[in-house]
Amino acid sequence: MIEVKQISKAIKGQPILDRISVNFEAGYIYGLRGKNGAGKTMLLRAIAGLINIDTGKIIINDQTLHDEIDFPPSLGILIENDNLLPEHTAMRNLQLLARIKKVASDTDIETAIRRVGLDPADQRIVKKFSLGMRQRLAIAQAIFERPDLILLDEPTNAIDTDGVEQVREILLAEKKRGATIVIASHSQEDLAVLADVVYEMAEGHLQ
Repeated sequence: MIEVKQISKAIKGQPILDRISVNFEAGYIYGLRGKNGAGKTMLLRAIAGLINIDTGKIIINDQTLHDEIDFPPSLGILIENDNLLPEHTAMRNLQLLARIKKVASDTDIETAIRRVGLDPADQRIVKKFSLGMRQRLAIAQAIFERPDLILLDEPTNAIDTDGVEQVREILLAEKKRGATIVIASHSQEDLAVLADVVYEMAEGHLQ
């Protein structure tokens, strides 16, 4: 359970998030829809613990963010620029990331890479990947540890039609597994297919 209670954030005096309250429950997919600059990405960043909010609270499984915990303990994330290491292969990228929490095996990593339509044995470095391949790997990075909370910003960007279907199938499977999933997207079709609840965002407000 994610509880967002009256959170606000301003940058240089400009409100980015304005008194937002919302709950996100396990086993559901939530959509955030709105124009660029509406606050969607900033809300994801706040829930991920990547920014400090000015007022309000974010509570994750009864623990307050930036008080009892610094980050959500079980998090998969894709927000704006990916954090892939360009000089390493897909497999090596996730192996290095797996060292942090030590919850995913090489088999888990291989499975996640195959789920997004890539080959774990591919020896090409990420720098030589197409934009679509990089996006697929970034999604694999978000799911390979089977996290409780998955936050995705425009997950189907740069992905071809077949890849979009794969991503949707993956997210529906992660929902069935019991994950809490929040997606910010401009794609009406993605949100129509995936989201149990869609919130509109405009000028830092959630509707």
